[in-house]
Amino acid sequence: MTASASGLASTKVDELDAFLVELNAAAAGAILPLFRADHGLIDKGGAKGFDPVTEADKGAERAIRALIAQRYPDHGVIGEEYGEDRPDAEFVWVLDPVDGTRAFICGLPVWTTLIGLRHNGTPVLGSIGQSYIGELFIGGLGRGSRLISRGESRPLKTRPCPSLSDALIATTDPIIFRELEAAAWTRLRRAVRLARLGCDAYAYAMVAAGALDLVVETGLKAWDIDAAIPVIAGAGGITTDWEGQPVGAQGGRVAIAGDRACLEQALAALAG
Repeated sequence: MTASASGLASTKVDELDAFLVELNAAAAGAILPLFRADHGLIDKGGAKGFDPVTEADKGAERAIRALIAQRYPDHGVIGEEYGEDRPDAEFVWVLDPVDGTRAFICGLPVWTTLIGLRHNGTPVLGSIGQSYIGELFIGGLGRGSRLISRGESRPLKTRPCPSLSDALIATTDPIIFRELEAAAWTRLRRAVRLARLGCDAYAYAMVAAGALDLVVETGLKAWDIDAAIPVIAGAGGITTDWEGQPVGAQGGRVAIAGDRACLEQALAALAG
């Protein structure tokens, strides 16, 4: 969605864009001292299976929420760790403070901080931040996506991949797929050149950067995907559900691609 389509003045666009960078810095301040350190791991899964959360997850979301409340007290928030606050507001921030907590507790720097902004229910601005290696992928509000790293900013662009057989793809872990979804993943995996696992939302950033061609996931929550939608779109990519429709407000089954031809072939493979 463009800035004009979202009904936002250019000054507001500049303000929100700068604020998003500020939010990522606040999150990094809470997360980085705990990475590869005593992160206070708790298993919140219980009988459902291992579901880790750390003080980094909770501290980062608290830091982000505090800044939003201070700067924009009329904005709503939907966060993985602390739930919903005015989810029907005109502006709503959607937060996953540490996406990839399993990678985080293993010391692998592929976890990210996901911060998205909805305007009247539509994701219009988002960021994928990997603060340990100093990368912030940001996009939306009618602007092209960009990577901010080491004090420099450069544009992001997905790459052409008109044939699925040439595609480099990713998913978090095939174990997340249910029976029919697992069969769909197997068909897709056999049709592509290479598949990588375990990168969580960092794989989304790699589609925007033109390194990966396709990511497919299932069972996503809003905070797992909202932030990525504007980043992918601003880099020239597409985000849909497995039926080729826009991703719903609650997440679900998602396909992210840099090339529409590749996406259409992938959706066909997933459908069998």
